[in-house]
Amino acid sequence: MKPIQPHERKVANIRDEAAYSPYDPEGISERGTSFIKLNPDTPRDVGFYIYRMEPGAQSTPHRHGGAEEFVMIEGELIDNDGTVYRPGDVVWLAGGTEHTSHTETGCVIAVYAEAGEEAPGS
Repeated sequence: MKPIQPHERKVANIRDEAAYSPYDPEGISERGTSFIKLNPDTPRDVGFYIYRMEPGAQSTPHRHGGAEEFVMIEGELIDNDGTVYRPGDVVWLAGGTEHTSHTETGCVIAVYAEAGEEAPGS
């Protein structure tokens, strides 16, 4: 078996503040959100990533281009329909679903998205 080369592996720790990048660097649609995405070959909101929201943060309203699955690691997340997700919850949202979420406590979420997000109603 061939050893894994340095350029073939990235490691980040969800407790390391420096590992996160702003999810919306311009702060136009989201503030207080950041993420860790290790795969440079996929768009920002496709594939696997860690998504973090500071207390009081809200996601941009969006429509899922494909299914999304996530695991709540820390904190609570509240969907616009009032559903509350807590640590340990494993969630699947079908492609085409539309929502926005917010957090009062702050949260860390492990996300896998099949396709990118779009504006609601598109």
